[in-house]
Amino acid sequence: MAMMETPLNAWMMFAHAPTHYADTEVVTKTGPDELHRYTYADFAKRAQQLMHALDKLDIGEGERVATLAWNTYRHLECYFAVPCTARVLHTLNLRLHVEDLAYIIGHADDRVIFADPDMLPILEKIGDGLAKVKHIIVLDGTVPETTLPDVIAYEDLIADESDSYAPKDIPESTPLGICYTSGTTGRPKGAVYTHRSTVLHSFAAASTGGVGIGPQECVLPIVPMFHANAWGMPHASTMAGAKQVFTGRHLDAASIVDLLAGERVTIAGGVPTIWLAVGDELSKRGVTEMPGLKHVVCGGSQPPRALIERYEREFGINIIQAWGMTETNPLASVSWPKEKMRDWPAGRLTDAVRTQAGIPVPGIDISIRDDEGNEVPADGEAMGELLVRGPWVIDSYLYNEDPDRFTEDGWFRTGDVAVRSAEGYFVIADRTKDLIKSGGEWISSVDMEGHIMAMPGILEAAVIAIPDEKWQERPLACVVPRPGETISLEEVRDHLAGRGWAKWQLPDRIEVIEAVPKTSVGKFDKKVLRVRFG
Repeated sequence: MAMMETPLNAWMMFAHAPTHYADTEVVTKTGPDELHRYTYADFAKRAQQLMHALDKLDIGEGERVATLAWNTYRHLECYFAVPCTARVLHTLNLRLHVEDLAYIIGHADDRVIFADPDMLPILEKIGDGLAKVKHIIVLDGTVPETTLPDVIAYEDLIADESDSYAPKDIPESTPLGICYTSGTTGRPKGAVYTHRSTVLHSFAAASTGGVGIGPQECVLPIVPMFHANAWGMPHASTMAGAKQVFTGRHLDAASIVDLLAGERVTIAGGVPTIWLAVGDELSKRGVTEMPGLKHVVCGGSQPPRALIERYEREFGINIIQAWGMTETNPLASVSWPKEKMRDWPAGRLTDAVRTQAGIPVPGIDISIRDDEGNEVPADGEAMGELLVRGPWVIDSYLYNEDPDRFTEDGWFRTGDVAVRSAEGYFVIADRTKDLIKSGGEWISSVDMEGHIMAMPGILEAAVIAIPDEKWQERPLACVVPRPGETISLEEVRDHLAGRGWAKWQLPDRIEVIEAVPKTSVGKFDKKVLRVRFG
């Protein structure tokens, strides 16, 4: 006997919600006091209008269609209309420098760019870098004043098109989308996702072993839709029929808290810096509980232990750490507790689970290896290079760049150093380039940062290696005090010593700074600090 050969492509993700959850809402914050609401039925009609419009733009199947946009309902329409017509969606990072954007647009060979109105000045600066781009569509009802030629308003583009489009038979191996790496270790590289990989990733993200998205949920992806497809949350939510809420360009803590409460959000996802600010806003408002919010997914970088404990203690909110990379599409692991842990005290659970990158989601395998390529013991201490493989992990970059990141036996080298516990949970000890080697012994900058940020007077902390004639490298702690607070080296050293850090591991120097530099996706940008203080 054989199973039905149902293709795993974008149409499988697109068609389910409009058919079975037609009246479920998609909400977008469009202004300080304005919300746009429509249903999956409305979404499907408009997305199919866009499919017809794309067919008339002289853009062939397989060609790249880029977006330069915030999280909005129009962006969601592009998310599905582009791949459902066998074209390739390329989400551009709107926080990148103009030169990097120009490079990526040219490298990907983008032919169409859908851009929010406030993104047009950025495109104007790219100038000749847009030479191969045939069309620029502004995601609005009108075209603002611009020096860009022949810009089309999105609403004009789709206005006269049919809202019914015959599904295409798209092979599973067809490219669906491209996301570029942040380029922290060189030029950004393109990670190409197929229809099959994206559907399988969406099933995993929707499962309770992933993020737990079902039709009963209201999902707020604060992580940008340009960053690894917002961790797959829009795809999984649409496929499952969950209500979706988008922030638009309104990423301030007050707006986020308004949406969390006003739309009765049950699952939200964002980087630690977002949740640090949201926590302060909740405290400012005197909020002590948000009973509808089941869990907050935190990724991008390791959330500080103090943040996890604060959310549980002050608001009754569980922060669930997730880990992944652009190359893993991106979800690879989630720190859910095991059944046997349900009665564990909070402190033990935080140590063993909450502060970990998690256990790989079904479909993903990890391997942690030493310099000789041997698997390190799962003892919570042995460090090694983290490798990963699975059906939604890329097997090469666009144009086969950086082939050394892929092993002959089918693994992707993450560049992370990790430790795995006897329970099977792993934690990222550091990026390879961020480990501090002092006197031949390794010091984890990530661990030290987390402990420093547990100090009541500290808002942020980043630890970097600085050269030392005697010890080769020593840790430097760059700290951001909370408003009105001061901090000294002695206080930092005493705090770390009280948490079990050895004397030789303690920083010899601190630098008080106004803010830790961030990358375009909200991670601490240590290379800026290394240039400044190294």
